[in-house]
Amino acid sequence: MISLTSEYRTPYHALPAAAKLLALCLFTFAVFYLDSVGVALAVTGAVALAYGIGGGRFARQGLRMMRPVFWMALIILAYHLAIGEWAGGLVIVLRLIAAVGLANLVTMTTRLDDMLAVVERGLARIGVSERARRRLALSVALVIRFTPVLAQKGARLIEAWRARSVKRPGWRLLLPLALLAVDDADRVAEALKARSGGL
Repeated sequence: MISLTSEYRTPYHALPAAAKLLALCLFTFAVFYLDSVGVALAVTGAVALAYGIGGGRFARQGLRMMRPVFWMALIILAYHLAIGEWAGGLVIVLRLIAAVGLANLVTMTTRLDDMLAVVERGLARIGVSERARRRLALSVALVIRFTPVLAQKGARLIEAWRARSVKRPGWRLLLPLALLAVDDADRVAEALKARSGGL
């Protein structure tokens, strides 16, 4: 599995994984209640500033990982412009960029093992069995890790398409991306079977 933890050290790497994940959950919940363009811009700017605090190289790495999200945001914004609801579309886009941006920052500064440990501890407190905890924790961690990975692969598919065709890729890339996801899932499943020790 590809590790998305950034090699560029930032102040965020030293923060406890539990605190970062809790902050992410609260932020994501709150950000979707934003309905003002000004406030949404300020919140998105704060997320961008958080990357800047991590340093120039860290910020550029985060920007590269966010590229597929920007393309999606442009499509959403173009649609809302076409139907004459640019303000509503801009708020939606800013919410998306802010939420995914912070999730990406947390992923870049938190080890997978630390994420697993946090999820397991949380499940233990509500009485979930150890076996179920391990499975659920692994599932959550894999979703967190593989969502940006699939986004990156989607971006590479788009770049490859544009190098060979002037047409927009659109729905044509859905099947190749789905096959890439299935292939990754197969390889991860085989690795887990070999190493799980009864997971």
